[in-house]
Amino acid sequence: MGTLRPGRMNAPGITQPTEAISRARAGDAEAWGELYQEYAPAIFRFCRRALPTREDAEDATMEIFMKLKDKLIQYDSTRSFSAWLYKVSANHCWDMLRRRKIRQDKETNDLENVPLEHTDPSQLDQLIEQRTSEEVRKALEKLGGRARMALVMRYYSDMSYDEIADALGVRRAFVGVVLLRARHELRQALEGNAALAAGGT
Repeated sequence: MGTLRPGRMNAPGITQPTEAISRARAGDAEAWGELYQEYAPAIFRFCRRALPTREDAEDATMEIFMKLKDKLIQYDSTRSFSAWLYKVSANHCWDMLRRRKIRQDKETNDLENVPLEHTDPSQLDQLIEQRTSEEVRKALEKLGGRARMALVMRYYSDMSYDEIADALGVRRAFVGVVLLRARHELRQALEGNAALAAGGT
């Protein structure tokens, strides 16, 4: 799979669906179907990384596209539609996690004890490059809700620190710490999975 970098999942569609968006805004059901067919598979993959179960991801994907009927009027056609859609999806997934109280208290405690040795991005990229999508997803599942969402928002929907801070309801300065911890935990999870596989368990 490709390396974990901002924006690498940013364009599931080849062209900007300007005509379909205009028709969908006017209530054209066929246009809604076109948008769903084009973008739903990528949004499902995004949700599957962000949420604990496949069922959650399936529900979230349907709910996101249902929300679009109200939110599409807010879309600025001068921006990338796929980038905007990922941000809507990221906010929806985080809302789901908050409602289900999956956030863990430990994620906001002891920030002064977070190790500041920076995970080498190239090392993490290499680890991810060597793993299948399924292995990376399973590693992401081992992270706490906030850490997982921060990684998914940053690296799969290319959201800025300000946007992540707004979505997670934290100070912007805290985003860097969350991402630092999340990268560290993801590397540990990936290395742990490899050790288990090597041990045959």
